[in-house]
Parts: sequence; C-alpha cells; structure tokens
Amino acid sequence: MLGPDTLRTVARKEGTMTSFPACRAFPTGEKGGVECRMVEMEIDALSPGELLVRGEWSAINFKDALAVTGQGRIFRKLPCNAGIDVAGRVETSTDPRFAPGDPVLVNGTGLGELQDGGFAGWVRVPGDWAVTVPPGLSTREAMVLGTAGFTAAQALDRMERLGQVPELGPIVVTGASGGVGSMAVSLFSAQGYRVIAVSARPEHHAYLLALGADAVATPADLALGTRPLESARFGGAVDNVGGEILAGLTRHVDLFGTIAVIGNAASPEIATTVYPLILRGVSLVGVSSANCPLPLRRELWRRLGAEWRPAGLEAVATAEVPLAGVIEGCRDLLARRHHGRVLVRLPGA
Repeated sequence: MLGPDTLRTVARKEGTMTSFPACRAFPTGEKGGVECRMVEMEIDALSPGELLVRGEWSAINFKDALAVTGQGRIFRKLPCNAGIDVAGRVETSTDPRFAPGDPVLVNGTGLGELQDGGFAGWVRVPGDWAVTVPPGLSTREAMVLGTAGFTAAQALDRMERLGQVPELGPIVVTGASGGVGSMAVSLFSAQGYRVIAVSARPEHHAYLLALGADAVATPADLALGTRPLESARFGGAVDNVGGEILAGLTRHVDLFGTIAVIGNAASPEIATTVYPLILRGVSLVGVSSANCPLPLRRELWRRLGAEWRPAGLEAVATAEVPLAGVIEGCRDLLARRHHGRVLVRLPGA
C-alpha cells in the first residue's frame, strides 16, 4: 500500500504541485442528495491502493452523467471522485506486476463509485483493478473504447460463447448513437456481422452508417408487433434500451439467437412471454462490465487491442472536454447534446 510519505515524495518530484484538480462528489442536506464540484485535493487524500496513476484520459459514460448530476444513486461512498474510466501511467507501485511508466487502464470495478475515480489528475487503485494498456492502443484510444467498448466486447464474447455467428442473421443494436451502441455497431460490423443500427435520432443515421452499420432505423421502423411470436427477422441483438423494444426484439429473433441486455435507457421493465425462449431457443444474457472477472477483463482488453480493434476508432470520439468541463459535459450528455464517446483530457495527457 502506498503511504503518505511516498505520495508526498511524488508531489515534491512534481515541483511545486502539492494538490491536483478533481471532480468530487459530496453529500447534500437532502437524503441521498449528491453535489459534484471541482476541487483541489491532496494526493494522500485518495482512496487506498497499490498503484498511483497519473491520469491522461477518461471519458463520460451514461453512468458518470447520472452520478455527476445527482440523477442516479451511483456513489457508494462519499466524498468520492467521479469517473468510472481512466487511463494513464503508473507513477509508483507496490504491486510487482506494475512498474513506474507502465500504461494502465481501469474501468468499472468500483472506480468512481466506492473508490476515487478517473475525473482527477491522480488516481490510486488496487493492483487487481488495473489492466496494462494493450500494445495496439494508446491511452487515448483505450478511453475511446473505455467502459463502452469493453461492454460491447463483453456482449460479443457472451453471445459467441452461446453460438452466435454472422450466418444466423443480422444483429440489431438499439440505442446505437450512444457510447455503448456506437462501439457495438463498430465492433460487430468489424467481426463480419450485418448490423441494423437503431436510433430515435435520424440526424445520426449517417454517422452510424460510417461506423459500419448495414442499415439504420428508428424504433418505429422496426414494426415489432405484439403477438407472442412474430416473424423471425434477426439473428440476435444488443439492447441498450430495455422496455417495449427489448420485449419486441425477443419476438423476432431467429432460432438459437442471443440478445445481450446492456442498458435501460428507456425502461428497466420487460414484459414478454417464454415462447421465444422455449420454441426458438432464444437466449437473453446480461452484461455487467463492472463485475467482469479479472482474467476475462484482461483477455477482452487484449482482444480489443488486437483482432477486435474496431476500424475507424476515432470516428466514435465525437467530442472532447478538459477536466474542468466535465460537469457541463455530463449535463450535455443527459440532455442528448452528444453522441458517440465524449473524451475527458486529464492534466497528464
């Protein structure tokens, strides 16, 4: 564990810097209330861990936006720095697996929820949470992917373990213009799947076609019907929306196809029947990126830097904000003023 003396040595080595900026959440007077504000804090005030990392890049996820704006109960301890993603370089380490200068990333695992997160100049984490940035990615590219790309990769992995192959038919990606949706369109397309990208925002359809979608549609265009079983039109799906669209998709997936359930942007509810599951062998699988076991987490990141590296990765990075602009960036994301991935440039970049 890194102690205060080690951390003060780091601060001295940095010259006159004894504090750093962070987007930090504090409790308010209301029950469950949270307020985030930019602060200056000392390095030795960070959550405990074996690695001290100088942050270079982060990104704004939907979960971050809910946390920072107080619209979702994300933080499990307060005060806490926000940000569930970060990539940077190890400054000091008491974990023999990592050395100073190593490029590392952390996504999920409790970062920005119960451990001070990535919207800060410095991050301190347990060694078991860190993944070495694969050789095929820079720290910036790792955050273009971030939790969104990792979640899409986990969906692909889970679906293919159940036998999903391009020959089963097209994959529907809902909420396609968001971070996870954009990454899923790009990733599945690069692996040879025909992708139908679904977005309620027609102004983003050209963007989705550029990412590799074979077709684009609005939710209404899908015409999912209401019968317990409808015509088998899709090989599978990656759903970021939940609610009626997810229920409707179950009725249209062909024999032994899989639906990866990732988000609940529209609703956490699903009202359907067992018929698609017992008559067509359709599988519903959940994707929990925050709780992914470390060996699989490292393997998926290895693949994202190699054979699963999406083509045109930079096209997904549609906006970039400095750390000082992260609170406004979170508000903009919830107001749907952004699509794709919003990167956060940290002081170490």
